[in-house]
Amino acid sequence: MAAIAIVIVSHSKQLALGVRELAAQMVQGQVPIAVAAGIEDRENPLGTDPIQVYEAIASVFSDDGVLVLMDLGSALLSAEMAIEFLPEAQQEKVYLCEAPLVEGAIAAVVAAAAGRDIQQVLAEARGALLAKATQLGVVSSPLSVVSPITTNIESPTPEIRLIVSNRLGLHARPAAQFVATAARFQSQILVRNLTRNTDLVRGDSINQVTTLGVRQGHELLITATGSDADEALTALQGLFANNFGEDNVALNSPPAFHHEVTPTTHGELSGIAASPGVAIAPVVHYQPTHIAITQYHVDNPDVEWQRLQTAINTARQEIQAVFSQASLQIGDTEAAIFDAQLLFLEDPVLLSAAHQRILDNHINAEAAWQAVVDEVATSYRALEDSYLQERVDDVVDVGQRVLRLLAGNAAANLHLEEPAILVATDLTPSDTAGLDPTKVLGICTTSGSATSHSAIIARTLGIPAVLGVDAQVLHLADGTLMALDGESGRAWVEPESDILDLLAAKQSAWQTAQQEARATAHQPAITRDGRQVSVFANIGSINDVQVAVASGAEGVGLLRTEFLYLDRTSAPTEEEQLLVYQAIAQVLDNRPLIIRTLDVGGDKPLPYLRVGLREANPFLGWRGIRFCLDHPELFKTQLRAILRASVGHQIKIMLPMIATVTEVRAAKVILGEVQAELNQAGISFDAAMKVGIMVEVPSAVAIADRLAAEVDFFSIGTNDLSQYVMASDRTNPRVANLVDALHPAVLRMVQQTVQAAHRAGISVGLCGELAADTLATPILLGLGLDELSVNPQSIPGVKQAIARLSIVESEAIAASALQQDSALDVRELISTSVTPPGNTNS
Repeated sequence: MAAIAIVIVSHSKQLALGVRELAAQMVQGQVPIAVAAGIEDRENPLGTDPIQVYEAIASVFSDDGVLVLMDLGSALLSAEMAIEFLPEAQQEKVYLCEAPLVEGAIAAVVAAAAGRDIQQVLAEARGALLAKATQLGVVSSPLSVVSPITTNIESPTPEIRLIVSNRLGLHARPAAQFVATAARFQSQILVRNLTRNTDLVRGDSINQVTTLGVRQGHELLITATGSDADEALTALQGLFANNFGEDNVALNSPPAFHHEVTPTTHGELSGIAASPGVAIAPVVHYQPTHIAITQYHVDNPDVEWQRLQTAINTARQEIQAVFSQASLQIGDTEAAIFDAQLLFLEDPVLLSAAHQRILDNHINAEAAWQAVVDEVATSYRALEDSYLQERVDDVVDVGQRVLRLLAGNAAANLHLEEPAILVATDLTPSDTAGLDPTKVLGICTTSGSATSHSAIIARTLGIPAVLGVDAQVLHLADGTLMALDGESGRAWVEPESDILDLLAAKQSAWQTAQQEARATAHQPAITRDGRQVSVFANIGSINDVQVAVASGAEGVGLLRTEFLYLDRTSAPTEEEQLLVYQAIAQVLDNRPLIIRTLDVGGDKPLPYLRVGLREANPFLGWRGIRFCLDHPELFKTQLRAILRASVGHQIKIMLPMIATVTEVRAAKVILGEVQAELNQAGISFDAAMKVGIMVEVPSAVAIADRLAAEVDFFSIGTNDLSQYVMASDRTNPRVANLVDALHPAVLRMVQQTVQAAHRAGISVGLCGELAADTLATPILLGLGLDELSVNPQSIPGVKQAIARLSIVESEAIAASALQQDSALDVRELISTSVTPPGNTNS
C-alpha cells in the first residue's frame, strides 16, 4: 500500500489544525498529516515560514510521495523555498498541489488511505471541487472538464497524461525542447493543459505551447495522430521523465538581495535589484532603432512571401551567432534562451498566419509580419502568469530583428569609447548578450524585472543592474555621473560625496573579491597534497581564445576547427587556416595549443562535399578521421596549415574518432608526406610536433595499449564515449537519460585509458563536458588524469575544486565510484564524500 503523506500549509494555525482534524477523521488517522501554519508573532500570528514547512515535510517524508496543499499568497512561496532545503533525492518526491485546501485535503487523504499512488492522489485532490460544482450545476458532469479526445469510435487517438514537475513549468527552455521534439515526428501532436482547462493547441508551435501557461504541477493531455504517434508520445514522455534536463533548482533566480534601509537622499532613484554589484560612471543612453511599419498594397504576394522567408533565414543565422557567442560568455544553460527564439522563427502556426495575410490581403511582408508578431505578443501579455508574460521580450526581440532585415537596416551595435552606465527604456536579450562587461559597467532601465531573460544574462555577465526606475532617468544628458547599487536596487544621479564614498568602499570590496577569484583562476591548480593538474580550454573560434586566456586557461586542450569549414560554399584555403592558427597561437603566448583535425561527416555534413547516401545512423557513420582519410587533399591542406603555424609555438595535432591502429598509421603516413613536401619546398615547421588522438570510441579503449605506442598523448572525449558505451544517442530524448558520463561503465573506460597511457609513459587529458562538472572533479583526479580541458567560463570553478581536494581522498572516492551500480549512485556517493567548499582542513 502506498504510504503517501500530506502537508497542510496555511497562514492560520487554527485553520490548518481544523483541516487536519477533519481530514484525519475521514481516514481514522491512517495517513500521516503534518501542519506548517502561522508564525511566532503574538501581535500578528498570520503568516508562513519556509523553515516550518521544511520541518513539516521532513517529519512525514515518504519515498512514495508527499503532497503539499497550501492556502493563498506567500504560502506557495514558502512551500517552494522549503523544498530547496531538502536533499536533492527527496525534492522530486514532494508535490505542490494547487487544489483547494479543505476539499483537496479530504480527497487526498481518502485516496492515500485507499493505497493510491502519488499521481492518483494528486488527481483526486485536483478534482475535489467537481462533485460540488456538478451538484451546484456549475458543470454538467466530470467528463466536461477532461473528456478524452478520439478521432472516431473504432480508432482511438493515442494519448498520454503527464504532470509537469519543472520548478518554472514549461518556461522558454523546456517549451523549446518540447516543440523541437514534437516537430521531429510526422504525426500531428496536440496538447491541452487539463489543469487550466485550455483548448487543444499544436505541439509544434512554440507560441501555442508557451501560452498554455503550464506551471509546476499542471497536468497535460498530449495526443498524437499519425504513423509514428506512439514513438512521438514516448519521446515526449522521456522529456518529462528526465525533467527536461533541469535539476529543479530555480534557474539562475535573482539572489535574495538585502536592502540597506537608509533615508532617501538627493537624486536617489529606487528600482528593482536585478544584478548585484556597484557601478559609478557617466551615463550613455541606448535607444534601439524601432522600425516603423507602413502597410501598402502589393501586386505580387509571392515576392513578398519570398522577402519574408529570406529575412527570417538571415535572422536565424544572426540568432545562431548570438547563441554561439552567448554559450561562450554565459554558458550553454543560459544561452538556451536563444533556442526558444530560433523556434519562434520556425513556428509553423506563425509562418502560416503571415503567409496567409500576405496572400489574402495583398499586403507587404513588413505589415503582415508585424501583425502576426503583435498577435502573439498580445496573447502572452494576456496570460495570468507573470513569468510567462515576460516572454513578450523574446517575441519582440525576434520580431524587430526580422523587421530590421526587411527594412535593409544594419544591426545596431553599441560601441562605447569609455566605460559607462547604460540607460535605456529596456534591453532585449540579444542587446544584453552582446554587451562588453569591460565597457558597460552598469545597466539602468525604466522597465524590466529580475526574472527577465535580460536580467538573467546581466547577472551571468556580472554587470550590475537596477531596473524599473522612474522615467525621469531617460531625460539625463549623456555624461551625467550616475552611481547604482544592483544589490539594493537603487541608483543616484550626480551622487553627493558621502554616497559616493559609501558606494566606492562597497565597490572596492566587491572588486577585491572579484580580483581574488580571477587571481585564483590564473594560478596553477594544485591539490592539497601538492599534485598539479593542468586546466585547459575548449574553444571553437578565434574570439574564444581571448576569453580563455582571461579566464585562466593554461593552454587550449581542444581547438574545434569545424568553424573554419561550416557556413560556406567551399573549403577554407591553406592560407586562411594558417592565419587563424597563427593568430590563436599568438594570443596563447607559447601556452600549449592542441588542434583537432576536422571532425565532420555523418551528423555534421559539409554542403560543398557530396556525401552520397543519407546515413541511417550518422553517429556510427562516416565522420571524423574516416572522413578525412577519404578526402586526403582536404586533410593535407589542413595538416600543412597546422605544420606551418607550428614554428615558434607549442602546437600539437589531435586526430578525432580513432577506432583502429590502422587509422592512426594511415594519418601518420599522410602527415609524413606533408612534412616531406614542406621540407622539399624549404618551408620550416616544428619537426618534433606531438601527435595525439581522441579516445571516444570503445574500441580505442580496448586497444589503448597499442594506440599508446603510436602517439604522444590521449584526450578522452566523454561526450561521444558515453553515448557509444551506453548505446544511446544523446540527442534522442527517449534514451538521453542513459548517456551520463558518471555511469560506472563510462568511468571504467576512463580508468582503462589512463592506465594504458601511463604505462606507455604518455599523458592523458579529458575534454568532454564531464571535465567541467565540479561534482566529477574528485573522480577525475582519483583516476589519474593529467589535464582537464573545459569551456572557458568553467575554468575558475574547476581550479577551485581541484585546490579543495587531495589525491588520496580523490583516489578513494574514484575507487568507490567504480564499484557503484548507476550514475545516480555515483552522484550520491560524491555528494556525501566531498569536502564542502571553503572547508580545506578536513
